Amino acid sequence: MLIAGDVGGTKTTLVIYEISGDTVHPVVEATLPSAQYHSLASLVSEFLQNSGMKPEHAVFGVAGPVIGSRATITNLPWTLDEDSLTRDLALRSVRLINDLQAIAYGIPELGREDLYTLNKGERIPHGPMAVIAPGTGLGEAYITWEGSRHHAHASEGGHCDFGPRSELEIELLSCLLEQHGHVSYERICSGMGLPNIYEFLRDKDHYEEPIWLSRLISKADDRTAAIVQTALDPGISCELCTKTLELFLSILGAETGNLALKVMATGGVYLGGGIPPKILPAFADSTFMESFIRKGRLSPALERMPVHVILNPLVGLMGAASFGLSSLHEAEREGA
Repeated sequence: MLIAGDVGGTKTTLVIYEISGDTVHPVVEATLPSAQYHSLASLVSEFLQNSGMKPEHAVFGVAGPVIGSRATITNLPWTLDEDSLTRDLALRSVRLINDLQAIAYGIPELGREDLYTLNKGERIPHGPMAVIAPGTGLGEAYITWEGSRHHAHASEGGHCDFGPRSELEIELLSCLLEQHGHVSYERICSGMGLPNIYEFLRDKDHYEEPIWLSRLISKADDRTAAIVQTALDPGISCELCTKTLELFLSILGAETGNLALKVMATGGVYLGGGIPPKILPAFADSTFMESFIRKGRLSPALERMPVHVILNPLVGLMGAASFGLSSLHEAEREGA
């Protein structure tokens, strides 16, 4: 058996898979609040104790950079090490991969029902694929074909410098520079970024904040969710929230196009993360695809790239399990 984990700053989802030849079958699943545990080892130990099972191997997709066999979680005081986790959990092996890399490994496992298509395009078989995931932060990854299988590559491209394309976006950059010193795409195209856009549009007198909205946002446990829900509610007319979501999608489309162009994603572009599936109606009326395609002389190449939103929330776990299975088979071949 194999543990697959999706380790985030807010929550960690774990699944025990039973291995049967070249396939895996989920047996037990649990989602636990990450911040309530002092380490990943303590969280996983509790999960294993409650499951009553004794898997031998584990793969954890973690929300942060993985360098060598070590990783840090961007929004948790955890430092992870494969050897320490292997010892502390009494397993035969533990592998750490970036959470976007895990999502990327899961994409070949998806069916049509797991995707919402924004641009049908013309998929090139075995062409590179791009993955971008706005959630709490902004993750990026890409996939290449290695002759007999797909290989996923981690990236921290979400932390690259934000490049404004209009007077309004230049003003947004200037505003955020005063607050943060460095402005990445993650400062804008993420759960933490939406309130930044909202406050910019409000404070620079572009759009008025009604009293009822001010009260709603100030009392909300999750300001991002409150902004998005207000923008999408057909029974509420709120220009500030609507324009916030429009600017978010426009800039996200531009950065998605940047990533697609950098890896020449002729095999397709995939939007993961928690935000895109929740705002599907907004894509239809947004400039997302226009911003994605608008790359000057390379626009025709982007027009031909398929673009999909991932609807399956377990894609990261599926990818971690797929990576783990491939690693075990590779180790067996080397041992033979």
